[in-house]
Amino acid sequence: MGQVYRATDTTLGRRVAIKILPDAFAADPERLARFEREAKTLASLNHPHIAAIYGFEKSGGLHALIEHPDQLRRLRDDPSLMPLAAASAINNSAASWIKNRHDSYLRSDCRALQGAG
Repeated sequence: MGQVYRATDTTLGRRVAIKILPDAFAADPERLARFEREAKTLASLNHPHIAAIYGFEKSGGLHALIEHPDQLRRLRDDPSLMPLAAASAINNSAASWIKNRHDSYLRSDCRALQGAG
């Protein structure tokens, strides 16, 4: 939803990631509210697989979310997590099962409607 930049917090001397909401989205009240909800939700969570939020800044129409910069690297390198290919295969299998169940129910509902008419 935003453009992400690596930066240095010169006050605290640490690397950060700055996610900036594009101007077109900042002008849209619904998207701006969604960006702020994202900031508040992430700030309320504390988990090693969720990016730590350092701040949310507003200045002159610019909206920025300040995050821990290494979240993706930590997720990529965490040996306890499932490899992407395996997770993708499970996701595809689950999606296929859900679609088949949905199609089955639709056929069943259509047959019931045809029999009732």
